[in-house]
Amino acid sequence: MKAYIKALSYALPERGITNEQLVEEFPEWSVDKIANKVGINTRYVAGENETAADLAVKAAERLFASEATINRNDIDFILFCTQSPDYFLPTSACLIQDKLGVPTSCGALDFNLGCSGYVYGLSLAKGLIAGGIAKNVLLLTGETYTKHLHPKDKGNRTIFGDAGSATVIATEGFAEIGNFCLGTDGKGAENLIVKSGAFRHKNAINDLSFDEKANPSSSDYLYMNGSEIFNFTIDIVPALVKETLKCNGLEKEAIEGYVFHQANAFMLNFLRKKLKVEEEQFHYYMSEVGNTVSATIPIVLCEKLKENKLHGNQLLAGFGVGYSWGGCVLKFD
Repeated sequence: MKAYIKALSYALPERGITNEQLVEEFPEWSVDKIANKVGINTRYVAGENETAADLAVKAAERLFASEATINRNDIDFILFCTQSPDYFLPTSACLIQDKLGVPTSCGALDFNLGCSGYVYGLSLAKGLIAGGIAKNVLLLTGETYTKHLHPKDKGNRTIFGDAGSATVIATEGFAEIGNFCLGTDGKGAENLIVKSGAFRHKNAINDLSFDEKANPSSSDYLYMNGSEIFNFTIDIVPALVKETLKCNGLEKEAIEGYVFHQANAFMLNFLRKKLKVEEEQFHYYMSEVGNTVSATIPIVLCEKLKENKLHGNQLLAGFGVGYSWGGCVLKFD
């Protein structure tokens, strides 16, 4: 049985932080330097009592309110991708089911992935539909990475923003979901990690230090080895694109557009040039929202649908923390 994207929406926290505001905290930087380096002007930060699940619920409520053909009573499975759960237990998806008023006959589960999470979520949703387990899957992503960041971590604070997204995958819709190419390499885990807080290191490690440029490093906050992440990305993504084309029986010429995880502008431009893709085929939407982890791809899809920019075959690619990566092709009407 075929599976399709039927509806999309996303939500942001209320508070935005501009480059101008960051420069007030870090006067050694400039607005132009931040914009040129990462391609981001504004990122949104969840409130103190606002969680990833709250943002996912907000995105879902927007979807239900704007899509007359989508009825919450028809949702029979909820998938929630997050690395910022409300609790260790219960599963955030169970809390979301109750908040949304979706029938109790609905299945619900969380899965923990970052930048590849949306593509993986589409694969899980397609599998549920193909297996006859569900007919209308609500795929949610929600992330509040900013809560993992040290206040003095100017590098990561310029990049990451918080967001939630909602996608309905069903037996009919406007974009058919094709075949998937997925991959994992746990050897890269140490290069993007929050070490403490879970059961490997439940208590704070308290090893905060600062380098000669006053950049913090701590096991109790998000650590990202930018150079290693960049090397991983430029190594794996071209192969991922090639394998995704192969598993869908397509040549590069059959792809009308590319929607990649919106890591940062420098990385995406480097990949685009390496893949020899024309700029008009490469979709961007990060300057006003930041890197929202598992929500980046659905946010791009939402915005480009509004602009009527998505036609024919669109190749999706997510990659990052784990290491984890995934690609698929969406065929738009």
